Amino acid sequence: MRIKARAGLTGLFGLLCLHGVQVRAEQLRASVVDQTGAPVADAVVYAMPIGAKAPPPKTATAVIDQIKRRFVPLVSVVRTGTAVSFPNRDNIEHDVYSFSPAKRFELHLYHGVPAKPVVFDQPGLVVMGCNIHDQMIAYLLVVDTPWFAKTDASGQASIDDIPAGAYRLAAWHYRMPAQAPHPVRDVNAGAARPAALTVQLTSE
Repeated sequence: MRIKARAGLTGLFGLLCLHGVQVRAEQLRASVVDQTGAPVADAVVYAMPIGAKAPPPKTATAVIDQIKRRFVPLVSVVRTGTAVSFPNRDNIEHDVYSFSPAKRFELHLYHGVPAKPVVFDQPGLVVMGCNIHDQMIAYLLVVDTPWFAKTDASGQASIDDIPAGAYRLAAWHYRMPAQAPHPVRDVNAGAARPAALTVQLTSE
């Protein structure tokens, strides 16, 4: 993906992608801190192109494991339309469910791998649990973009292979208040410095 796009050219992005034109790939780095300035791990950052549409989704899959009565990973992020498998690697049965508006589902008591994955076809937050083990909880953010990442222990994240251009970068964390807006910042892919975002977190 190789053309340096200025902000005024971002509207060409979707057209170029549709016609197979190579657009220069860049890296978009982000730094996420909380209201005290402390780095935030496991925050999701995702980028939406400004003045253009994201390319059509491709078939995608993901896995959320169940290990030692925990979901692994605790936080996941996928693009809309992704099929997620929920293998149970414990020697006891689990019953995975969610009542979240973005995706309501239930995988009744089972061992091993369910016959069919769950397709997350609407954007939004999906909070999952186990009907048998109340301590089990996981968070899945479904976004309408292929460009996303999670922060590491130092609050840093990198979205690689993102086409050059202008983006609206947003951040989310599972400890944000339920209805709180995701903080956003307009950035250019390939900027020299990480884009700084602050999330307001509730106490654990």
